[in-house]
Amino acid sequence: MKKRQFLSTAAASIAGALGASALPAFAAAATAKDAKISGPAVLTIAGAIERSNRGPTDAVIDQMMHKQNVQFKRAFAFDLAALEKLPAATINPTLEYDGKPHQLRGPRLTAVLDMLGASKAADTQIVFHSVDGYMPQVGLDQLRKYDYILATQIDGMPLAIGGFGPIFAIYDADRIPELAQKPLAQRFALCPWGLYCIEVVAGK
Repeated sequence: MKKRQFLSTAAASIAGALGASALPAFAAAATAKDAKISGPAVLTIAGAIERSNRGPTDAVIDQMMHKQNVQFKRAFAFDLAALEKLPAATINPTLEYDGKPHQLRGPRLTAVLDMLGASKAADTQIVFHSVDGYMPQVGLDQLRKYDYILATQIDGMPLAIGGFGPIFAIYDADRIPELAQKPLAQRFALCPWGLYCIEVVAGK
């Protein structure tokens, strides 16, 4: 992380748009068929996914994506309210910035990807895009092993742009043996804050 110095829709609307094949936890509350978001999108997931609620990148409107060479034909966009309505997990990792544990809360990334019908093919890669251009990527197996969450809150407060927001993709490094044994500053290189887009790149 030292290399980097630097949504309002109900879950029912999302689940209804996804249809019966969505995970039961999301589909149970389905009442609507419209997956359009009513607030500004804070996270866009694109690539090898089966479900979408928006069209291709627009070189004018999608300026940050355009400048970071993020291109897709369709994607699924979440506003903050939509993400916060999804079943959430809470973790308490010790962060490198102050050496103290902090409570981070948000939906599990694997559950969100499963909900969208993301590729499960071998060698599938998950590419993160942050507002400052930081672009780590992980394999799907590693993503599941580390049990990432898409944090929208820290210590009970919403993540802000200018801080860790809009989204912080993070795992509980304290409870992952291979990471916990590393120096604190080396545990979170694959945890981008300021996350606004995820690409699912299908493997073979």
